[in-house]
Amino acid sequence: MTAPERSPVYLTRQGAKKLQDELAGLLWRARPAIVQEVADAAAQGDRSENAEYIYGKKKLREIDRRIHFLTKRLERATVVEPRSDGTEAAYFGAYVEVEGEDGVRVTYRIVGEDEIDLGLGHISWRSPLGRCLLKREAGDTVRLSRPSGEVELTIVAVRYG
Repeated sequence: MTAPERSPVYLTRQGAKKLQDELAGLLWRARPAIVQEVADAAAQGDRSENAEYIYGKKKLREIDRRIHFLTKRLERATVVEPRSDGTEAAYFGAYVEVEGEDGVRVTYRIVGEDEIDLGLGHISWRSPLGRCLLKREAGDTVRLSRPSGEVELTIVAVRYG
């Protein structure tokens, strides 16, 4: 077992649903369609020079690899519910609004590694920024080391849900 397989897999409820939906889509829509395409291409005869057959088999291997990955990920995953104990500190699943030195405010959500989406502000709890924000409360100031230098961020608000 390699190191990544031993590390915990944490997901929000939305993240788990997204992975389950992707797995279902691959199993019940994408894979059967590709299997049919490969069967149709195989029926045309010589498979060694049949580009549709060769491409279809390659696509089928990619889908099977993704199905295997998602199945294993979901088997090991722990769905973490947002805190509901009234805590004001940032934990897994929290939305954290920060203000940079330049006065610009940005909201991040601390999520699992499989849910990262920088366009939505979803950052991993294992990322440098995610680790800086964990267990911090509104009013706290954190220092984040980046390749371009250190930056100071002030936590404006922490909320869940």
